[in-house]
Amino acid sequence: MLLSPANSVHTFRMRMAIDVAYLDRRLTVIAVRTMLPGRLGLPRPRARHVLEAEAGAMGEWGVRAGTRVEIVEGPAEPAGGVVPP
Repeated sequence: MLLSPANSVHTFRMRMAIDVAYLDRRLTVIAVRTMLPGRLGLPRPRARHVLEAEAGAMGEWGVRAGTRVEIVEGPAEPAGGVVPP
């Protein structure tokens, strides 16, 4: 999930850990952190956007500091990721 504008997030009321990537105005990753439930992330001064994903996803995708993210609009998936025929 992309949050914009945003420079920090929290994981209150969440039941699982998430990966958080802080992006600057050019969509370049400033930092990537894994946040446990019930935490408050510190604001990142240069961050303009925050990308959230399931814990471990950023590593699988190769997202790390210095990576440039591209936003591609596509059809929304319903909960569970199953698209009806």
